[in-house]
Amino acid sequence: MLSELRTAHKVIGVKQSKKAIRGGAAAEVFVALDAEKRVVGPVYELCSETGTKITEITTMAELGDAAGIDVGAAVVTVLR
Repeated sequence: MLSELRTAHKVIGVKQSKKAIRGGAAAEVFVALDAEKRVVGPVYELCSETGTKITEITTMAELGDAAGIDVGAAVVTVLR
C-alpha cells in the first residue's frame, strides 16, 4: 500500500488526519515511528476508538516521500 500512497486520495498531517478519522472518512492511517509520541498519541487513540486501521512506517522522511511531498510527515491518512 505504501507505493500506492502517492496517488491515493489522502490528507497529510495530524490535524487533518484527526478530522478525517473523527468524521469517518479515514480508510487507513499511516504513522511514522520516529514522530514525537505526544504528537501522534491522539491519532492512535482516535484510531483505537473508531477501529481505523493503522500502519506504522519507519521514518517521517519515508512517509513524506511515499506521500509525494518534499518533507517528512508524521501522519498520512488515506480517505475512503
